[in-house]
Amino acid sequence: MGNKYGYNGSGGGYGGGGGFGGGNMQSLMKQAQQMQQKLQEAQQQLEEMEIVGAASGGLIEVTVNGKKSVLSIRIKPEACDPDDVEMLEDLVLAAINDAYAKAQAEEDRLMAPFAAMKGLL
Repeated sequence: MGNKYGYNGSGGGYGGGGGFGGGNMQSLMKQAQQMQQKLQEAQQQLEEMEIVGAASGGLIEVTVNGKKSVLSIRIKPEACDPDDVEMLEDLVLAAINDAYAKAQAEEDRLMAPFAAMKGLL
């Protein structure tokens, strides 16, 4: 039974039923799950990659993964001057920073598709 305007109080708007397109919501959820899976795969790739940073023409090499965890440090004997330990320290630091910069570039490359989603997943 309706009122004089033909409204019987059981509307629902937007096509009736009160829904917002259940199929669209399922599609969005599926897309979000796929993006989350791709994000996890990209993070796994970062974890597994090995990136080498170097200083002084390779006298010092530092290997990090894409998550910037130091995996190894190689120092060639000719880099070790007992009278100039500060230089060796500076070279190690330079190699670490080089490796970190390369790792950051790889992370930026792999994570670019997810930049808009940052904080949502």
